[in-house]
Amino acid sequence: MKNLNLKNNDFWDRVRKDLKLELGLDIFKNWIEVLVFTDIEDNTAYFNVPSSFIANWVERNYGDKIIEAFNNKGILIKKLSFDYNNNDFPLASKVDKIDTVNYTKNLKVKNYKEKNNIELPSSPLDQRFTFERFVVGKPNELAHAAAKRVSESGPVTFNPLFLYGGVGLGKTHLMHAIAWQIKMTNPKSRMLYLSAEQFMYRFVQALRFKDMYSFKEIFRSVDILMVDDVQFIAGKESTQDEFFHTFNALVEQGKQIVISGDREPGEIDGLEERIKSRLAWGLVVDLHPTDYELRLGILQSKVEIQSKLHPGIRINHGILEFLAHRISSNVRVLEGSLTRLYAYASLVGRSIDIDMAQECLTDILRISERKVTIEEIIRKVSDHYNLRMSDMISARRSRIISRPRQLAMFLAKNLTSKSLPEIGRRFGGRDHTTVIHAVKKIEELKNKDLHIAEEVEILRRMLEA
Repeated sequence: MKNLNLKNNDFWDRVRKDLKLELGLDIFKNWIEVLVFTDIEDNTAYFNVPSSFIANWVERNYGDKIIEAFNNKGILIKKLSFDYNNNDFPLASKVDKIDTVNYTKNLKVKNYKEKNNIELPSSPLDQRFTFERFVVGKPNELAHAAAKRVSESGPVTFNPLFLYGGVGLGKTHLMHAIAWQIKMTNPKSRMLYLSAEQFMYRFVQALRFKDMYSFKEIFRSVDILMVDDVQFIAGKESTQDEFFHTFNALVEQGKQIVISGDREPGEIDGLEERIKSRLAWGLVVDLHPTDYELRLGILQSKVEIQSKLHPGIRINHGILEFLAHRISSNVRVLEGSLTRLYAYASLVGRSIDIDMAQECLTDILRISERKVTIEEIIRKVSDHYNLRMSDMISARRSRIISRPRQLAMFLAKNLTSKSLPEIGRRFGGRDHTTVIHAVKKIEELKNKDLHIAEEVEILRRMLEA
């Protein structure tokens, strides 16, 4: 090995120049420039780094390149060693003992240059999910308007924005659209988008490697945090605790939060009350199931895309109207059906007509064929208990009416795709909280009253027959 003057880091500067060329400027600035070379001993290069997060990331992703760069300069290195337990940076083990909210507010780290440059662990964004490709209709116009307002990076009077609804109604599309718009209009904004499952995974990893400092620094230094499918952390106490403190820290800094879930906050079982309360602070928006006009508009927009991909294929008049009427479960199934038709037509060399649609989409059409309506549920339950339909939607609260009404609401929630507010409106203009109470009540009774459980099953079979 060459004789090295460790007081003069010229050789490390030469190694760094090679790494900048090899890895590119962005990676170099984020991960190599923060390394402070200190010594070489027994074929090991020693560095000081701001945190164990950086140490683990650099060693795992760029360690081989660093060793190779040293060796190319005639300096035999077999491994790297990173020290983050030095006086310049607080220990990760100490951070865990500090009140997390106050610590974040008062954090001052000497020579810690990565805060504004560190690569955020955002999930990849789907290029199809932009505002331009989001078809707006009555069921989703409020959610779309709220998402647009957040994406404009101006003053927002609601924080957080909570989007909820069933599968395939556009929650994830709007989340991605917000992210794309912010990237385009305000590229310097520190935006982090990920699923609740990924939030939990990164939290668990931070605990495992005793590096909560880096976790907190990343998640609490963003300008906008977007978390998809928050119901995933229900029942996971430690993750919920960290999510709660992260939420508070960002709100106190005036940072924007956007959350999505499959139900409104109050209805997510296993979610702590304090988190439900925080999520309800801002604007809670329900993406209602699609209506015929919206489904038709979505299909028309998708046909434009498919026509460019399959320029030689004709789609006969009336096909889109047929699909919009017959497939109402969710948008993903609707779009998938159109994609399947074009693929089938391309393979067999036919135009898309009604006969082909029925032949190609037999399974989807069969599933979509039988649709239970709220009116049908009210009628069946009324007949079963010898009541008038008007009683079911009246203001009367006698036990002989209230229990069948609760059961009908329970069936409406489980057998239709209607939102809770819509179900409440169909039962005499009741609030969605009344529906939530009814559903929970019937679920409790089913578990301890065999007669009620049998009644629910009989009515379900009658409606699905």
